[in-house]
Amino acid sequence: MVSAHAPGKVILVGEHAVVYGRPAIAVPVWETVARARVTPNAAGRGCVIHARDLGRTIALAEAGGDEPLAAVARATLAHLGLPTAPDWQIDLTSTIPMASGMGSGAAVCAALVRALFAQAGEVPDPATVSDLVYRAEQIYHGTPSGIDNTVVAYGQPVWFVRGSPPVVFTPARPFTLVIADSGEPGLTKQTVAAVRARRQENPPRYETWFDEIAALVQAARAAIEQGVPAQLGPLFDHNHALLQQLGVSTARLDRLIAVARRAGAAGAKLSGGGGGGNLIALVDGVSAPAVRAALLAAGAPRVIVTTVAAQPFPVA
Repeated sequence: MVSAHAPGKVILVGEHAVVYGRPAIAVPVWETVARARVTPNAAGRGCVIHARDLGRTIALAEAGGDEPLAAVARATLAHLGLPTAPDWQIDLTSTIPMASGMGSGAAVCAALVRALFAQAGEVPDPATVSDLVYRAEQIYHGTPSGIDNTVVAYGQPVWFVRGSPPVVFTPARPFTLVIADSGEPGLTKQTVAAVRARRQENPPRYETWFDEIAALVQAARAAIEQGVPAQLGPLFDHNHALLQQLGVSTARLDRLIAVARRAGAAGAKLSGGGGGGNLIALVDGVSAPAVRAALLAAGAPRVIVTTVAAQPFPVA
């Protein structure tokens, strides 16, 4: 038996503009992980995937081409030069909330890829994991930026520009985020398509907004690398205002973000595709408990506190 894992993620700054060639920053969230375990299939019926949190069993030999987990498994087996359906059983579990902007689909697929490599006695480099997981992201999201598969594959803060190699970088000083589920499912595929349609009606306006977001991302990286994460607060607020202009926030997200700010967050914004999903709030050791409590009291069904710091990919 072998097993592997991958973290959840949040986008700090840069959503939607990243689809149009601007940079974005994403960070892993190790408080939530996806896990994959591979064991021999004693029944000798080929490769079977048990996605336990989804209540689904997928026979690799029978799954269609639009099944994300099967697509990634097939691509990984082909990369390894293995039979298309070896007699293996793959069990997938995850503590990452689905449809929340935390990269649950990408993380499950990344854990699957790593576990298949481990079963073959190999260790994949992060770029290979990212490339293989991207195949599923295309099925999940249509025309994804590629940031989710990148950050869950590298497991570290990532500077991402579509079409360019990702840059893993190191925070000079740890900083803490409160991540709250809005209770509405995130709609990345739909919001990306809606932004594209609206952009076609007025390209200059949208390009201006995307450029403003890009400038915020540049400033955020400087703040993180120079060890002044408190500067992220106003950048979060400005980024959220621009995402509201893009039409991807919701009344519930806006209300919870206001709650976080009133409770002491230095700044807050939606994180991910929008239309629901998560918000993130910048906090410190003093404000974190109050912000967490306020968000729970305001109806957020799940709140996570995470610290972003330089760290290697954990083994366990």
